[in-house]
Amino acid sequence: MADTPPSRPVRTTTPRQVRPQTEGWTQAKDAEGRPLLQFASPKRGKPPVHLADLTPAQRVEKATELGLPGFRAKQLEKHYFTHYTSDAAEMTDLPASGREELVAGLLPPLLTEVRRLQTDKGDTIKFLWKLHDGALVESVLMRYPGRITLCVSSQAGCGMNCPFCATGQAGLTRNMSAAEIIDQIVRANRLIRAGGLGAAEHPDERVTNIVFMGMGEPLANYARVMHAVRTMTDQKHGLGMSARGITVSTVGLVPAIRKLSAEEIPVTFALSLHAPDDELRDELIPVNSRWKVDEALDAAREYFEKTGRRVSIEYALIKDMNDHPWRADLLADKLNARGRGWVHVNPIPLNPTPGSVWTASERGVQNEFVRRLNAAGIPTTLRDTRGKEIDGACGQLVATEEDEKAAEATPA
Repeated sequence: MADTPPSRPVRTTTPRQVRPQTEGWTQAKDAEGRPLLQFASPKRGKPPVHLADLTPAQRVEKATELGLPGFRAKQLEKHYFTHYTSDAAEMTDLPASGREELVAGLLPPLLTEVRRLQTDKGDTIKFLWKLHDGALVESVLMRYPGRITLCVSSQAGCGMNCPFCATGQAGLTRNMSAAEIIDQIVRANRLIRAGGLGAAEHPDERVTNIVFMGMGEPLANYARVMHAVRTMTDQKHGLGMSARGITVSTVGLVPAIRKLSAEEIPVTFALSLHAPDDELRDELIPVNSRWKVDEALDAAREYFEKTGRRVSIEYALIKDMNDHPWRADLLADKLNARGRGWVHVNPIPLNPTPGSVWTASERGVQNEFVRRLNAAGIPTTLRDTRGKEIDGACGQLVATEEDEKAAEATPA
């Protein structure tokens, strides 16, 4: 009788489960001890009204108020949205008389550059901007083969209070205006045109893709973000970008997701999920206490049904916290339960900090997580982490004490 081959040893150890916790800062809590959520913007002085805050009709009215023919507004649109300038001296097609007043009235300065950090390859740049009231925001410009992406901020700070995200540590300073959002793109385009993104000067290059993944929760600043998106996609009176190249992300503000579904603007929608089970996500993403995983996924599926645009699921892979094989299987089950072909998963290794509980998953664990999702029929692509060396990667955008000192020394 042949020997029976030895059976494979049964694994009896339970996979390690690390719990989310803040490190180096104290998470703001409400009176009941739950992580504090800020949906309303604190009241601060409003930024000056800018051309990009107004509808085309309102721009004409504003020019008329300044004592100039309404068609001058159209000329200003071309200078700002096509030539990427707010400098009256460059607008030689405008009459010298009244030019300064018109530009000051419709194109007031919004962003003051405090610092610019660039990777060694020159293909990624992080900007630190000071707003009119001293608030600080950042944006990140990235060159990829065939496209140029700008990660824009929509709020100064963030009120979602996620323990792993540097941006939310100081809470929400204020919402940004639509024009402050747009001006990040215009300023980036001006730099690209001048050859400042690791290439020679090229008059036809510009930002092709926008991701609302900088500072802030975009859907908590809904009206201004949507005005900015309409201005980005306006072919006659705006930047003339493709809506399909714009990604709006959220940690799961379900009513706002449903509102976005009805806008009839086919942007890419991204849900920052990071955990498929409510037990972990309640701790990882505090807004999950309001709208649970299944509610957020139902709203995401509704977005696909109404727009036909495939939804992206963002998932930061954190060692021993949310990268377990069973969580990959649970995520696949929840997505497949809502149909096939409607979603794409983007796992991204968390930006590692030595010795921290917030550490990127090991390579083999990442690969297994991706393999399980793909095997279940969920298209899954491990995302590139750009900008880590300049603290410009996802979750790293935060105004430091050093930034604040530099901002104080920067004249408005």
